[in-house]
Amino acid sequence: MPSENSTPSTNSNPSSQPAQPLPNQPEPAFGFTAYAEQINGRFAMLGFVILLLLELFTSQDLFTWLGLR
Repeated sequence: MPSENSTPSTNSNPSSQPAQPLPNQPEPAFGFTAYAEQINGRFAMLGFVILLLLELFTSQDLFTWLGLR
């Protein structure tokens, strides 16, 4: 029968270390806040990539889609 040691092991198991606190998350708010600017920037980047993909797959530019050409 194996004997158990009473000394704690020096295992580097990440679950045995205390949890780190999460950084403060910005609260959603109305107006020109840092959170709103971050979300608007992300949506703008997403829209730009979608526009590039649309032009790539259809071989038509934005002006053609808008009926200006």
